[in-house]
Amino acid sequence: MSPSLRPAPLGSPRRRSAGTRTLRAATTVVAALGLAASLAACGDSGSSGTKAPAATGSAAAATCDPVSGDQLVVLTDDKHLQTVDNIIPALNAKAVEGDEALVPLLDAVSASFTTDDLIAMNKAVDVDRQKSIVVAKQFFDDHGLAAQDSGVGTGKKVVIGAANFSENQTLAYLYQDVLVSAGYTVTVKTVGNRELYLQQLEKGDLTMVPEYTGTLTEFLNQKINGSDAEPKASSDLNATVTALTDLGKQVGLTFGKPAQGADQNAFAVTNTFADQHQVKTLSDLASKCGNLALGGPPECTERPFCQPGLEKTYGLTFSKFTSLDAGGPLTKTAILKGRVAIGLVFSSDGQLGGSDPTATSTS
Repeated sequence: MSPSLRPAPLGSPRRRSAGTRTLRAATTVVAALGLAASLAACGDSGSSGTKAPAATGSAAAATCDPVSGDQLVVLTDDKHLQTVDNIIPALNAKAVEGDEALVPLLDAVSASFTTDDLIAMNKAVDVDRQKSIVVAKQFFDDHGLAAQDSGVGTGKKVVIGAANFSENQTLAYLYQDVLVSAGYTVTVKTVGNRELYLQQLEKGDLTMVPEYTGTLTEFLNQKINGSDAEPKASSDLNATVTALTDLGKQVGLTFGKPAQGADQNAFAVTNTFADQHQVKTLSDLASKCGNLALGGPPECTERPFCQPGLEKTYGLTFSKFTSLDAGGPLTKTAILKGRVAIGLVFSSDGQLGGSDPTATSTS
């Protein structure tokens, strides 16, 4: 994606962004960049050349130096540090008045995709260079999303807004495909950033936009209640949707149901590092490793959902921070080449594959 970082939580450069609570696997493996693996030592505290602080938690654990590898492994956020950012249809309330079919059709789309599906669609567009409209149609066909009543939308026009990054555009086309199958006349309009498309959505120039639950909640919260407003988005999806619904009413918006699929902050190490230290979750990492080298965007050192949150929620300690980018190529390359041990990535990144990184284990 690529508009600005999330206002309160640390967000992606794409829209944002933030954890579903779906009960699935613990790690996500990323096939990326064919880089040679070389092991770095994991020794006693201070063996990396930095003296470990005398503290509890990971500070008392061994110093684990960065380890290069050819894949990224996303560690599960098992203590729910991150704010939810599930995909949710945002609609102009007046534009959908009296249309009892529209929102259920959008909800059917939301029910059809997971974070893994987002990863696959993003890979098809961002890595394999397919067009968003083609990838959306393929997903629509593969998942049998055609409406049962092909005439329920006859004579009705819908304008779907899309942000200026590929994931959001693919989702816009997916919602379009379902509505067209129900007889609606649908136009997808790429508008730009949230400030622009929300203004058009509130005015009724757009009918709906694929949005991100936590990010939109805080955007509206700060718009309505001021930049210093107490955050209303959290790691609780239901509570966040309730807050979003209340905020939306104040600006003429209504919402469909959130998808299981989410695009949020996540933290990755290399496959070699994960195997060497037997870590699958951020809690595993805190119990086994201290004085880690962290990579991410410059604001990571100050944002509560980045370094300060990792320290407070998990007790992780860091001997070094390298200023890179927000889940982009600089951070991913630095992790893979062993320049940093752990870095900020995004959970629906097209380079990711495997299990849902926003999930928690049932065991």
